[in-house]
Amino acid sequence: MNRTALPGLYVHTPFCKTKCPYCDFYSTTETARISKWVGAVLTEASRYRDVFPLFDSLYIGGGTPSVMNHDEIEGLLEGLSDIFHFDDTTELTMELNPDDVTKEKLVFYRSLGVNRISLGVQSFNEQEVRFLGRRHTARQAQAAVSLVAQGGFAEFGLDLMYGLPHQSTRAWLQTLRKALSFGPAHLSCYQLTIEGDTPFSRLSRGGNLPLPDEARQAALFLETSNYLTGAGFIHYEISNFARSEKTLSRHNVKYWQHTPYLGLGPAAHSFAGTTRWWNVRSLDGYLKNLDEGTAPVGGSEELSADQMHLERMLFGFRTRWGFEASEISSEVSPATLEGLCDSGLIELHDKRIFPTVKGYLFADRLPLMVSA
Repeated sequence: MNRTALPGLYVHTPFCKTKCPYCDFYSTTETARISKWVGAVLTEASRYRDVFPLFDSLYIGGGTPSVMNHDEIEGLLEGLSDIFHFDDTTELTMELNPDDVTKEKLVFYRSLGVNRISLGVQSFNEQEVRFLGRRHTARQAQAAVSLVAQGGFAEFGLDLMYGLPHQSTRAWLQTLRKALSFGPAHLSCYQLTIEGDTPFSRLSRGGNLPLPDEARQAALFLETSNYLTGAGFIHYEISNFARSEKTLSRHNVKYWQHTPYLGLGPAAHSFAGTTRWWNVRSLDGYLKNLDEGTAPVGGSEELSADQMHLERMLFGFRTRWGFEASEISSEVSPATLEGLCDSGLIELHDKRIFPTVKGYLFADRLPLMVSA
């Protein structure tokens, strides 16, 4: 892996044409306010000019960044380049929605320095696409991926979703097979989870969303890993697969390795040293704070040594790089570690502890198993 200690920059674009019923990320459909938001983001960025002198990744996420018109995205990227310094090898990722993709847009994005695309496909199955409330059809998704693949972006990734009600293993593998046919550099495969106060969460509470049980979800997860690693992909994080070491998401790896990152925009999170902070989860509040000359921070926390230690294990159990065995308390018996090894959940090599694919399924519980 190309490890880097340089910080990453994330910009949360909180705009969507419509809201998907499963999504709990902060967003609004008030796209007429994008221009005002761009100005506010650049104002917020200026507050950190001297705190974060150099970045080597920039991730424009959302929401739906591709709802921005040419002037808006150009103003945002050029403004950030005027405020911050970026390494010559900077990974510049932009999330796109399939129904926003055009050849003209892709050419324009490349001219602005975008070198990595993340496309929110979710499924190539028409019935599943409709169930997920996506604006695009399965056919539009395929057309969009084809345009991206042919548009000169050597590094493009697809977001896919599984664990849907009544989804068969065959249907899921067909989606994976179709995804691989386009030659992506990266795949993010997420299990459908019910979060927050979303339409899906309300359906679930009412007993009207028949999700697969835990055993079924686990089987689909293992099937996914086996299929993609069999196709040559590296399963480097619970939900993420890369074609090679060179096509890992440099930006996302920072989150899992306690590398500093700055988040701009409403609801964006940041981390530096032992401090984590997050912005207000409201476009109105975000704009108001910056108009009044105050930071749009909604909260913060200072992580103790024990919390940092626990997070290193939590993140380590989520990724193929694991963590130093010295993180384990001396009060944990060798028999406990041997039991986890014998159960096929972890491996021990060169004084490091690594999760197995089976261990990924227990990533949230393993830290407790090895803590005193």
